[in-house]
Amino acid sequence: MSDLSALAGATIVFDLDGTLVDTAPDIVGTINTLLVQEGLAPLPAQASHLVIGRGAHWGLERAFQIAGAPRSPGELDALVTRFRDHYLAHVADGSLPFPGMVEAVTRLRTAGAKTVVCTNKITALTHALLEALSLTHLFDAVVGGDAAPAQKPDPRPLIQAIAAAGGDPARAVMVGDAAPDAGAARAAGVPLILVSFGYSETPAADLDPDILIHHFDELAHACQSLLNP
Repeated sequence: MSDLSALAGATIVFDLDGTLVDTAPDIVGTINTLLVQEGLAPLPAQASHLVIGRGAHWGLERAFQIAGAPRSPGELDALVTRFRDHYLAHVADGSLPFPGMVEAVTRLRTAGAKTVVCTNKITALTHALLEALSLTHLFDAVVGGDAAPAQKPDPRPLIQAIAAAGGDPARAVMVGDAAPDAGAARAAGVPLILVSFGYSETPAADLDPDILIHHFDELAHACQSLLNP
């Protein structure tokens, strides 16, 4: 059996959208619903990397800019409320865990690691998604974008997520897909694993992760290698 002893007592922190779950169908679908309601053309399905990763306000701001109809701060605040209401009702219509994710996180936990979600998504929407996909039991804590003093790439959400699981930043790993995850990990001094299949506007390989993985089958050994003294 593979040696995963370094995982015992470690904390593995995960981004959500584009890392654990392919949420693009429902996020982009909700954004497109709002665009159409505003008389604008919807975004193409492949636009996920342009509007996902830094929270709903940022995503909507980008979407309306792309549509050629930028909105004022007040208009964006109202759109965020509409986004939350619609997305909550459709949070798992098309979203699915990435292949091998459930098995990989289960393997980490079996080896003695704590697992935590640290996302720029609003906490209530994060819990709703995890519950809808029957994933809640896989995580010891959740830190959403409204639960910390700032959002990733600020390091404080990551540090807060580690603390929420009773972990130690010196025995932690960040797993993400995009620049906000990379920035938070580097600022916090936490080793970084990026997945190649997420929504990063910049190719994940160009964000200089400690390890780049292409499938969740690679995750346990990647964490072991970073945590092994």
